[in-house]
Amino acid sequence: MNRRTACLLLGSGPVIAADLLNQDAGEPARPWIGPNFWSNPLQDWQYRNGRMECIVSGADRHVYILTRELSAKAAPATLRVTCGRLEGDQGALSPGFVGFRIGIQGIYGDYRDSAIYGVGMNAGIATDGRLFIGEANPGQAPVGGFPRAIDLELKILPAGSGGFDLLLSALDERGAALSSVTRTGVSAQKVQGGMAVVCSAGSLDISQSEADREITYSGINMRKRGREGNVRFWFRNLSIAGGKVDHRPERAFGPILWTMYTVSRNVLKLSAQMAPVGERSQPVQLQVLRGGKWRTVASSRIDPLARNAAFRVANWDASRPAPYRVAYSMGGDHFFTGTIQRDPVDKRKITVAVLSCLNDFGFPHTDLLESIRHFQPDLLAFEGDQIYERVASYGIERLPLERATLDYLRKWFLFGWSFRDLLRDTPAVCMPDDHDVFHGNVWGAGGKHAEGPAQQAAQDSGGYVEPAAWVNMVQRTQTSHLPDPYDPTPVQQGIGVYYTDLRWGGVSFAILEDRKWKSAPKVMVPAAEIVNGWAQNPAYNAARDGNAPGAELLGPRQLKFLDEWAQDWRGVWMKAALSQTLFANVATLPPPANTDAVCPKLPILRTGQYAEGDVLAADHDSNGWPQSGRDAAVRALRRCAAVHLCGDQHIASTVQYGVEDWNDGAFALCSPALSNIFPRRWFPPAPGRNPLAHSPRNTGEYVDGFGNKITVHAVFNPEQMEERPNLLLDRSPGFAMAEFDRDSRQITLTVWPRREDVRRPGAKPASGWPVTIHQLDNGWSSAGWVLPLVQADGRQEFCVQVIREPSHDIVYTLRVQGESFAPPAPAQGSYTVRVFEPDDGYERIYRSQRAARRPGHADPRG
Repeated sequence: MNRRTACLLLGSGPVIAADLLNQDAGEPARPWIGPNFWSNPLQDWQYRNGRMECIVSGADRHVYILTRELSAKAAPATLRVTCGRLEGDQGALSPGFVGFRIGIQGIYGDYRDSAIYGVGMNAGIATDGRLFIGEANPGQAPVGGFPRAIDLELKILPAGSGGFDLLLSALDERGAALSSVTRTGVSAQKVQGGMAVVCSAGSLDISQSEADREITYSGINMRKRGREGNVRFWFRNLSIAGGKVDHRPERAFGPILWTMYTVSRNVLKLSAQMAPVGERSQPVQLQVLRGGKWRTVASSRIDPLARNAAFRVANWDASRPAPYRVAYSMGGDHFFTGTIQRDPVDKRKITVAVLSCLNDFGFPHTDLLESIRHFQPDLLAFEGDQIYERVASYGIERLPLERATLDYLRKWFLFGWSFRDLLRDTPAVCMPDDHDVFHGNVWGAGGKHAEGPAQQAAQDSGGYVEPAAWVNMVQRTQTSHLPDPYDPTPVQQGIGVYYTDLRWGGVSFAILEDRKWKSAPKVMVPAAEIVNGWAQNPAYNAARDGNAPGAELLGPRQLKFLDEWAQDWRGVWMKAALSQTLFANVATLPPPANTDAVCPKLPILRTGQYAEGDVLAADHDSNGWPQSGRDAAVRALRRCAAVHLCGDQHIASTVQYGVEDWNDGAFALCSPALSNIFPRRWFPPAPGRNPLAHSPRNTGEYVDGFGNKITVHAVFNPEQMEERPNLLLDRSPGFAMAEFDRDSRQITLTVWPRREDVRRPGAKPASGWPVTIHQLDNGWSSAGWVLPLVQADGRQEFCVQVIREPSHDIVYTLRVQGESFAPPAPAQGSYTVRVFEPDDGYERIYRSQRAARRPGHADPRG
C-alpha cells in the first residue's frame, strides 16, 4: 500500500496515516479494518492490501467511520471512495448497492450507539448501475461498464433556508464524470452525524429512517440484515474532507481495546483484549511507570482465537498504586493506560459493584458507567451474561470455528466498549454464564459435548453445544486475568476451569463456576419431560420429585475447594462467594404458563399493584435445583459465614437461605439485570411466614418452587415508570452494591434502579433496600445453642474454629472481634474450639466445650 492510499483511507494527514496503517502490501488479510472503523458485522469484512473488503453478501453490511463526523455547521463536505467487485466473482449482480451512508444517528446520542444501531441516508450506485441519493431514481441512466472499479464522490453543499444540496458522481480512473445525480433541499438534520461505507444486498432504502429500526420487547432489531445475493465489493482511497467534517481521533478503538486485572497475594494478573490484528501480530508489552520511566514487566503473545494477551507478574508490590500501560507496535506504537490500585487492606469499608446480564438495549450504557463510578467501588464483579446472542444484530454464527469466534468477539467488544474506562483502573472479576457461551441455559455436566438433533435438544442433554476450543476462547477472554485456578485440571473435552479465590482489601472472594458441573435435569429427571429447564409433565412436582439422586450442582472439586477456603483466614477478615446465579428460585408465573417464555409479554404493573393468582416457578436453570447440591453449597458458605453475591435471574432480590430451618444459611444478594429485556417477577400467592415489618406482602419466609427454604427480605419487581425509554426502565434494570465494614463486621446490600440518578442528593435505592446484616447473620445468629466464652490472651481480633466431637468435623471457621467470643453451635453436644491467628502462628485449644441452649435465641455476638 502506498503512502497516498494510506492517507486517503484515513482522510487525515500523512503522519497519522503512517502511524496506523504502515504495513507491507503482502500482509495476510485480517478481519479488523483498523482503529478508525467499526464493521458490521466483524466477520463479514476484512482488511487486505490497503482495501476494505466485504467478503459476505448480505443486507446492510457497512463499516462505520469512528473518527469522522458530520457536524451541524453550514459548511461543505466531500466523501470519496474507489470501489470494485471482489476478484473472482462472476455473473450478473443480484439487487443491492454500494456507496455511503450519512447523517447516521442512534437513539442515545452516542457515536457508539450510532455505529451499531444508527440510521441514516444512503447514497451510492445500485447493482444495475444507477446512482441514487436516498431513494432510487427510475429515470437515472446507468453507469456504463459497472461493476468495473469506479470512484464515487458525494458532495454535501450548504443551500438556502438552512438546508443542503447533495451531488453524487461516478468518476473513472482519470477523474472524469461518468454519471451524476443531485438531491436538493435536504434538511440539516439528515446530514448531521456519523458516516459509513456500505455494501448491501437487497433493497436500496435499508436503514434510511427510523422505520427501519424496530423497538420490540426483545430490544432493538434491525430489519433486513440476513445473508443474500452476491454483492461483494472492495473499497480503497477513502477520503472525507470539508469544513462540515469534525475530526474525532479520541474515538479510535484499537488495536488495544481494553484491559482487566486482579491482584491477589501479591500476584498481578492482567489481560489486554486486542482487536483481531492478523496473523503477523507482535508481542504485547505490559509496562509500569517506575522512577519516571516506563519499564516492561511482562510480555505476551496474542492468543490466536481469543485475541487477548494475558500477563502474570509475581512478587507484585501491592502497597502502592502503579500507573501502567499496555504497549503494542502496529504501524507505530499504541498504548492503553490505567492504574493498578493499591490493595486497600487498611480501608474500613470495602465496596463491590455486583453486575450481570448486559443486553445491548441502552448501549453504550453511559448512565450505568457514571452511576457505578459514583460509588468508587474497590472491586467490580461481572457475574455472567456479559453478552447475549442477539446483541448487535446479524444473528448468531456457531460454525465454523473462526467465524463463530469473530461473532462472539464483536458482541464481547460491546461490553468492553461500554466499561473500559472503569476497568482500566478498577480490579474486576468477570466470569461467563450461559448466554456468554451461546446457550439459553447451560448444564455443563462436567464439560461433556452436548448431543442432540437441534440446538434446544442438545442444550437440554447437558454439556456444551459449541466446540471445546470455542468455549475455552470465551473463558480466556473473560477470566484469564483472574487469580490462578485452585486446581487447573481441565474437565471433559479439555475445557479449562477458573474457580479460585481473590483476596482484596482483607476480604476473600470465592469465585465459583456454578454451571460447569451442574447436571442436566432432562437427563436426571426424565419423567419431568424437561424443555429448556421447564417441566412439561403436569404430574411432575419439582419440590416432591425433583431431587434426583446423583444430581450435582457445584460438584466435588468445588466443594473441596470451598471446604479449604472456609478454613483459610490468612490476611482475611471477611468472606464472600461470587457465582452466576442464586441458590433458589425467586420467581412466579401466571398459570397455565409452564415456561418463562411468557415473561417478556406479561403486563408490567404500576406501583402498589399485585399480580394475583401467580404460582411459584420451578426453573431448573436456577440453582434452586438440584436441591441436594443446593443444600451442599449453602452449608459450604455457612462454614465461614460467607455472603453470596450473584446475578442471572433478571429480578433483584436479597434472601437468606435455609436448609434444616429458615434463616440457618447465608444471605444472598442477586443483582438486577444491567439491561433487561426478559423481566421476571415475584408475586407469591400467599404471604410469607413471619412477614417483615413495614414490608410488602411478598417478603417473609417461603419455600420456593423446589421446596427450598428462603426468607425474602427485598425484591425488585418490574414496575411502570414515567421515565423514558420506558421499554428499558420499566423492566427493573440496575445494579447492586455490597459494602463490607471491617469495624462493625456489617455487610450492607443495596440495589440501585437504573432509572435513579445516584449522584442526585436524596437518591433512593430500590424499595426494601439497603439491607444491613452482620457477618454472623450468614447462618449463625439464629443458632439455638451457644458454647462458653473463649479468649485469645488479650487479643482484640482472632480466628475461631468450632469442631464437633468426637467426629472432628469442622462446623465453621471465622474471624471475630473483641477480647472474648461465645461461639454459636448448631446443636447440643460437645465441641472443640480452636482459637488461633494464622498470620503469626498463635493458637489456643478449648476442648470438650458443652453447648447450652441459648435463651430466646439471643444474638451470640460478644
